[in-house]
Amino acid sequence: MSTLISWEKTQAAIWRPKKQTLRPVREIDAVRLEDLVGMERQKEVFLVNVEQFLAKRPFNHVLLWGARGTGKSSLVKALLCQYADQGLRLIEFSKEDLKDLPEVVDELRELPYWFVVFCDDFSFEEGDTSYKGLKPVLEGSIESPPCNVMVCATSNRRHLVAEHVRDNVGTRVLERELHYSDAVEEKISLSDRFGLWLSFYQGTQQEYLDIVEHYFKDYQGDKTPLHLAAKQFAASRASRSGRTAKQFYNAYASVFLKKG
Repeated sequence: MSTLISWEKTQAAIWRPKKQTLRPVREIDAVRLEDLVGMERQKEVFLVNVEQFLAKRPFNHVLLWGARGTGKSSLVKALLCQYADQGLRLIEFSKEDLKDLPEVVDELRELPYWFVVFCDDFSFEEGDTSYKGLKPVLEGSIESPPCNVMVCATSNRRHLVAEHVRDNVGTRVLERELHYSDAVEEKISLSDRFGLWLSFYQGTQQEYLDIVEHYFKDYQGDKTPLHLAAKQFAASRASRSGRTAKQFYNAYASVFLKKG
C-alpha cells in the first residue's frame, strides 16, 4: 500500500483501491462558502466544529443527510477554499473501499496536517458490511482514534442503512421507553457514531429563487422573465434544490446574461 503524497503541494486526494494508493487531485472542484446560499444554519454549525478540529480541541465526525441536491457535498468541498492554508486536506473514499480506510489512516496519524475523510452518497443495503471500516476511525479500538482525521459523510438516509418493516419485529415499548429490535439497533449504531448530524431539505420557492438570483448576480434586467423561466425549469425537474438552481444557470446563463 502506498499513500506517499507531498501534502505540502497536494490539497486533496482520492483513494484508488486497485492500485492501493491515494491519487492526488490536480483539478479541484473549487467551491466557496459564500456561494452556498440558503444553508446559513448548517454552515455555521459545521464551521464551528471544523474550527474546533483545526484548533486541536474536541470535535465530532459529521453526517450530512437529507434531500438530494441540497448542498451536502458542496459544503464539505468548500472546506478547501476556506481552510487549506491552515493545513486542512481532503481525502475522498467510496463506501466500497472503506475496508482500506484504517490502513490509510495509520499513515496519516503522524502527519502535520488535518485530514477530512469525505464519504459521499452513503447508503448501505441489507448484508453490506463495508461500513465496518469506519468504526475504528470514528471511535477507535484498543487504539485511540486519530485526532487529525475527521470523517464527513453525506447520505439521503438519516440512519445510512436501509430500514425494512421486518427489522422492527421485536421492537416494543417497555415502561414508556421505546426498545428497538436488535436489527434496528445495529443499523442505528452506525449513524450514532457521528456526533454531529446536519439535516438538509429542499427550500421554498422563494429560497430557490434566491439561489437563482445569486447565480445570476450580474444580470441587470427585469427579474420577472428570469423567475418565470427558473420556476418552469424547477417544475420540469420536480425539484427546487440548489443543484436545480445551478443546472438552470448552466442552461440559461447565455440567454439572460446576454440580455442583462
